[in-house]
Amino acid sequence: MTREGEQNLAVGSEVPVDRPAVRRAAIATFIIFATNGFIFASWAARIPAVTQTLRLSTGEMGLVLLVGAIGSLCSMPLVGPISNRVGIVRTVRLGGLLAVLAGGLLALGLLIVSVLVVAIGLALFGIGIALWDVGQNIEGADVEHRLGRTIMPQFHAGFSGGAFLGAIVGAALSALGVPLPLHLAAIMVAVVIIMILVPRHFLPLTAHAATEASADDGALSATEGKEPRGARAAWTDTRTLLIGVVVLGATLTEGAGNDWIAKGSVDGLGTSQSGGAALFALFVGAMTLARWFGGRVIDKLGRVVALRLSMVSALIGLAVYSLAGSYWFAAVGALLWGLGAALAFPMGMSAASDDPRHAAARVSVVATIGYIAFLAGPPFLGFLGDHVGLRHALLAILVPIAVSLVLAGATRRRD
Repeated sequence: MTREGEQNLAVGSEVPVDRPAVRRAAIATFIIFATNGFIFASWAARIPAVTQTLRLSTGEMGLVLLVGAIGSLCSMPLVGPISNRVGIVRTVRLGGLLAVLAGGLLALGLLIVSVLVVAIGLALFGIGIALWDVGQNIEGADVEHRLGRTIMPQFHAGFSGGAFLGAIVGAALSALGVPLPLHLAAIMVAVVIIMILVPRHFLPLTAHAATEASADDGALSATEGKEPRGARAAWTDTRTLLIGVVVLGATLTEGAGNDWIAKGSVDGLGTSQSGGAALFALFVGAMTLARWFGGRVIDKLGRVVALRLSMVSALIGLAVYSLAGSYWFAAVGALLWGLGAALAFPMGMSAASDDPRHAAARVSVVATIGYIAFLAGPPFLGFLGDHVGLRHALLAILVPIAVSLVLAGATRRRD
């Protein structure tokens, strides 16, 4: 075991661990991650139907979708304070409740063909997903901390697997002609049931740790060099901000693949739409496998080395995909790209939560910085692609990948 792995065990043993409770919490967290991915992809798979129902152009639908992204970005900084006040269970349940209410508004907006109601529903959906997403990462980091081994990538594999299943279900329901409001209603019922039954198995440690840290703030400042505390102070913590930049590069890397691999293959290589979809499936499949088995690699090599190897793989894979002259070389690039993009985001979440007393605030900050990529990435690459071609435009992502590679040392555990 590496020195970093030994530190994981040491930190995880600071508090007596109820192993059965931790295992139940791990299963519950995995289910919550998978459900999050499922509903997100189920909705994404029906976006063409929404565009047609509302009689919008592609650009107009993009602006409507931007409302949801802005809702997520604006609410993410609030997740740390909310979770510290009400606990992770209630935070995740609140996110699920808002997502359910959003589903109702989306269904209503589609029934009455109202762009405004759909936009409001998407804003509420973005807020709910932000609470849910950051909350599940905080709980996942807490479970990982108590287990004393890296398990966060497997939770994100659950999200990827749930998204894959959600996309298949959404596509199948669309092919069968199932109305989207009925589809949304079924998802709402499923989310309500899961939110009632599953989060009650979460560990109540994060809220306890945050309360303890608040009570002992004066003593901690005296003994630890007056390190900044609290949600607002997390934005001034240099290490947290550097981890956020690493995660920003990782999110751009992953998001660019999700958004543009299929279209780039069709436009740049002249392949069929099914061929482009196959490269996208290869990319997602590589990410899911790397996340499922990556925890063992991280524990063996250490977080920093694993992150650097991931960034090198993503850098080489993206370059090969973008410059390949044949479909099969592009497939090799997509494979390496997916393997490299898989682990950086979950490792960033783990690094931000090394100190469980301040995990909520710091994970919230890192997630907020990372999700900026979802706002800026697609329109920037689309604009650049109009001028130089989409596959060549993707080469711009090599810059944030290189930055993440240079700053990987910021994720090293700090005792």
